[in-house]
Amino acid sequence: MDQDDILSSLKDYEEILQSEVYVDVDRLRILARHGVPQQIRGEVWKYLLGVERADRCKSPITIPPQRLEEYGQIDKTDPDVAKRIRGEVNRYQRKVKELEGKHFAEQFENVILAYLNTNRNVEYTPGLVALCAPFLYCLDKECDAYYCFERMMQAIDEEVDLNEWVTSWLQNLLAKEMAFEDVLRLWDVYFAILDPLELHPFVCLAILRHVKEKLEDLEQSEIRTILLRLPRLNIRMIVAEAVNLRHETWERQISEDAEL
Repeated sequence: MDQDDILSSLKDYEEILQSEVYVDVDRLRILARHGVPQQIRGEVWKYLLGVERADRCKSPITIPPQRLEEYGQIDKTDPDVAKRIRGEVNRYQRKVKELEGKHFAEQFENVILAYLNTNRNVEYTPGLVALCAPFLYCLDKECDAYYCFERMMQAIDEEVDLNEWVTSWLQNLLAKEMAFEDVLRLWDVYFAILDPLELHPFVCLAILRHVKEKLEDLEQSEIRTILLRLPRLNIRMIVAEAVNLRHETWERQISEDAEL
């Protein structure tokens, strides 16, 4: 997206977000599929995830002061888990320079512990750090990052059995393997559509197709390295191919059902 496109897109978003009566989330979803400018990505994500209510004439689900107060009351202590989080955050920050620093390290610990202490059935895994990172980067307030993270994790818990073995690609929405900028761009699309977890496996297939030629002549150890740390990707192209793959799968399934 060139500078003129970014400015045009930003104006479109601001027109929606500055509405005094109603934020048109459907329009936000349409725009977000093509990417959200970083300046307002966090604000847009809050609406796409339902943390902010679109109808400003009614009381929001949780108005910001209440949201901050509720978040402040959540227990964020667990020395053993906190130590494990700090270790993974330290490794993650060496890889993702955008989130370096003590400030972010403390936020990672607070948000993840708050989530785990609120959801006692969920066990800590290192992948939670990568899943939390985009929200800390895009949202100014820690409590907003927490509630967006919580909303996304609820969706994952409903669709994916985290106790069942699944690849990191599927379980962590590629947050650990993709370049950070690509994660942000992909999640713009995911939060803009109603069935992101249904599309996600096809995104994974599209990526495999994209990197297939690079993998063909490599040793197993080299293949593993690439799949665990993907090169920069054209997310628009990957998503388009994923949508086509899903459509082809549906058509094939319909055809097979008709033959029965």
